[in-house]
Amino acid sequence: MNVADPEKTCGRPAIVACGILKREIRHIVEARGWQVDVTFLDSSLHIYLDRLHTVLTKALSRSGNRPALLVYGACHPQMEDILADAGAARPPVQNCVELLLGRKRFSNALSTGAFFLFEDWSKRWETISHSYFGSWELMRDVFQDAHTHLLCIRTPCSGDFTADAEVVSQRLGLPLVWMDTGLEHLEKTLETSLEHLISGENR
Repeated sequence: MNVADPEKTCGRPAIVACGILKREIRHIVEARGWQVDVTFLDSSLHIYLDRLHTVLTKALSRSGNRPALLVYGACHPQMEDILADAGAARPPVQNCVELLLGRKRFSNALSTGAFFLFEDWSKRWETISHSYFGSWELMRDVFQDAHTHLLCIRTPCSGDFTADAEVVSQRLGLPLVWMDTGLEHLEKTLETSLEHLISGENR
C-alpha cells in the first residue's frame, strides 16, 4: 500500500501524535513524502489523565471518516476505548520510548532503573514537574525511589539540551547517562502502522 498516494487510501490519513517526538515524526513524514495530516499534542498531557482523554477524543474526532493513526503508547487506562470509539489505530508499543528505541533496547534500559528524558521535557521540566508535584523535595524522593539514573535520549533531530538536562539531574539528584539513537525503528513502525491502517487491517 502506498502511503504517498491519498487516492488509494479512502481519504488522506490523519495522524494524531504526542509532541514528545514532534521533530522526529515531522522529519520522517517529510522525508518519505507521506500524504498525511499530522496533529501534535502537548506531551505534558500525560500527567493529567482527564485532560488527556478529552484532548485525544477531540483530536481524533476531527479526522472524520478518514483513517486515523494515534501515535501514542498505552498512555491512558482507557486508551483502547478511545481508539474503538474513534475507529482509530495505534502502534503496538507501551510508550514513545519503545516506539523510538524498539522493545529490546527500551526493556534493557528500563531494567537498569532508567528514567527516560527527551529534549522536550528537559527544557520544560521546571514548569511541568513542579506543577504536578508541588514540591521539589517530594519530586526528588519519588524519582530516587523509582530510578537510578536519567537516560537522556538524543536523535538526529535533537538540539543541544545538555544544560537543561543537567538542571533536571541536579533537581532529582540522579546522574545523567546519554544515548544517541537513529530514527530507523520509529520510521519502520510508523510505516507499518500506516499501511495496516490504510489496508483496513486495524479498522
